[in-house]
Amino acid sequence: MSVIEFLRRLITVTPRLWKRILLIGFDFSALMFALWASYALRYADWAPQITDERLLLGLLAPVIAIPVFIRMGLYRAVLRYLPDTAIWTILRAMAISTTIWVILVFLTAMAGRDIVPRSVPFFYFAIGVLLVGGSRFAAKLILSTGTGIRRDEHPMLIYGAGPSSVQLATVLRGHGKRYVVGLVDDDPQHHGRDVGGYRVFPPNQLPRLIEKYGIQEIILSMSSIPLNRRQAVISLVSGLGVKIRTLPDITDLVDGRYLVNQIREIEIDELLGRSFVPPDQNLLRNVLQNRVVMVTGAGGSIGSELCRLIAQWQPKSLVLFEANEFALYRIDRELRGGGHCDVVPVLASVRDAAQVRSAIVRNGVEVVYHAAAHKHVPLVEANVLEGISNNVFGTLTVADVALSAGVEKFVLISSDKAVRPTNVMGATKRWAELIIRDKAMEAAKHGGQHFCAVRFGNVLGSNGSVVPLFREQIANGGPVTVTDPDMTRYFMSIQEASELIVQASAMSTGGDTFLLDMGQPVRIGDLAENMIRLAGFNVRNQQNTLGSIEIQVTGTRPGEKLFEELFYDASNALNTQHPKIMRAQANHADRNIAKALGELQGSIINADEALARSILFDFIDIPLKPDSHAS
Repeated sequence: MSVIEFLRRLITVTPRLWKRILLIGFDFSALMFALWASYALRYADWAPQITDERLLLGLLAPVIAIPVFIRMGLYRAVLRYLPDTAIWTILRAMAISTTIWVILVFLTAMAGRDIVPRSVPFFYFAIGVLLVGGSRFAAKLILSTGTGIRRDEHPMLIYGAGPSSVQLATVLRGHGKRYVVGLVDDDPQHHGRDVGGYRVFPPNQLPRLIEKYGIQEIILSMSSIPLNRRQAVISLVSGLGVKIRTLPDITDLVDGRYLVNQIREIEIDELLGRSFVPPDQNLLRNVLQNRVVMVTGAGGSIGSELCRLIAQWQPKSLVLFEANEFALYRIDRELRGGGHCDVVPVLASVRDAAQVRSAIVRNGVEVVYHAAAHKHVPLVEANVLEGISNNVFGTLTVADVALSAGVEKFVLISSDKAVRPTNVMGATKRWAELIIRDKAMEAAKHGGQHFCAVRFGNVLGSNGSVVPLFREQIANGGPVTVTDPDMTRYFMSIQEASELIVQASAMSTGGDTFLLDMGQPVRIGDLAENMIRLAGFNVRNQQNTLGSIEIQVTGTRPGEKLFEELFYDASNALNTQHPKIMRAQANHADRNIAKALGELQGSIINADEALARSILFDFIDIPLKPDSHAS
């Protein structure tokens, strides 16, 4: 064991009270030595004459200094986290104690006891600062050297060298076992400098710092930088095998100070490269404010986020229509706590026409967002009749009631899986789109009612989404299972999807199918690898057999496509006033949807799954022909 390691362990295991006592004892002895050395320097004699008067004044120097040191907090500081700025406190403390001692010396001189040369106080001050300050920073150096060896240490870096980063480091200094090794910044002017007592390193030194100090975590304190640069930084640090977390912009915090519990995990959507477009406030206001709005499937992922958004715009009332009791209880309790609007919970199924009519008519519903559906592809594939009954006939029931009750706007939440579907869930969603288009044609005969559908891809974090599954598997130590790493999917955040759905509904003129801009599709294999790296682990594969978590390929499941589409024909997509929302051109085919619904209903009554599946796919396989005008 090295001497430094021995001293580090000795300092670490010594109780806090004894550390203070030993430090006071050291300071007392050091100041006595400083005074002796001052006389020796003055007289150029390393064995100066020590009289009783000089001994008495020599004892007074540390007796005066120790209370001053206590008062100025020199014994409260944790040496491991002692900032460089502490030298100024030590200088002030030594200056005050030396001044008091000089005053006493002056009084003795006035009494005819001129026993202290005038240069001695200056030597005493300089040597005292050197010994008192040097001892503390030497202890800090001993404790800091080799950080990461001790199991209870949590060494980390902060990416960013602005005032907010220093403030964050200061808060973290006294929180648990966290130890901020330094700051990392892109600006070359900061490199090698100390900012707030922390050394600033360039990004290219990250691998060396991680290896040298055993860095376990990097916190990003850089929310004010441009989005593209932020994504580049996340990509840079995500492959280093350390945990990456971030903090909200300091201006977002009510009290203006960083709090440790506001450090959060990096969300996977921060790597998707999606540009942010602020919502059009007028569109949201026009369709929500002072309206009676109903959301079916209000307790689901999209449904609940829609409810949160709607409640913020102070509708006249918000009807929560949900078949799952616990999900309804949870969203109802959450919204009532916000107090933004009247909330009406309705526990019922969308297949119950009487309950749907009661909810709409009794509350005078003006706008309906139909989010209720079975969406999990493998489960719906294994339960075909239930999927058809809920997704097709549930939609038909709500749309029929809404049409007859005079609802102004009806919005179907559809899916990219409705485009050229290969699974039952996607096929039922396509049927739902066709039902809404049929109802829109009926509504157009009377005027004043608009039926539309909004089609988009996966939302991050939704129930049944791959992201929560990957996160759970990573938390359990792996493996992370993917059906096919080359499979691609579109992703967006739930909040963005909800805002775009409502804005699209405000632009509806009837019969529209709106398509949300989902950005670039994401390869599932890359998604899994990024999530593993963001959690601070390495991917174990043939190239890296010592990695932490393995990715296992399980093979595609029934009905899954390698890639999803948002358009039947991308060339027919029209722009709208919102850059993230497109409108599909209307198309038609020789379809008798009423007759097809009757046949499909018969197959469900007879529990004939094979027939139901046949009708489901045969009907939507009829070729589509674009109309001459946009819907």
